[in-house]
Amino acid sequence: MAKQPPLYDLVLLLATTAPDEQRTKILSDVEAAITGAGGSIERQDEWGQRPMAYRIQHQPDAEYHLLQFKSPPTLIETLTHDLGITDGVVRFRVIKNLPGTPPAPDSAPPVVATAAAPATGAESTPEPEH
Repeated sequence: MAKQPPLYDLVLLLATTAPDEQRTKILSDVEAAITGAGGSIERQDEWGQRPMAYRIQHQPDAEYHLLQFKSPPTLIETLTHDLGITDGVVRFRVIKNLPGTPPAPDSAPPVVATAAAPATGAESTPEPEH
């Protein structure tokens, strides 16, 4: 009996300041890398533009995507490297699903926090007097 490749989750945060064509190309490049390595995409959810809990690269929000895929473990290192140097990728996380892991939700998780506005010098608290 052939061993099934593991199931992975890829949570991908793309810069909302990047052009639509660039974000589309990033997603298609990820799909091509997965299928090119002999893997298969099991699920692809677009969670839309959402605020981040804190600013990353001076951006308060990002476009969220969830991809579930099966692939050989050798792809993960290559995929991680490529996403780490790709312009337009704010953050990403690849997670290996263990047996018994519940399935992904049918809809995007609720928004629970927003990124705080940057503090300016005029709004900062004064230093205590001695």
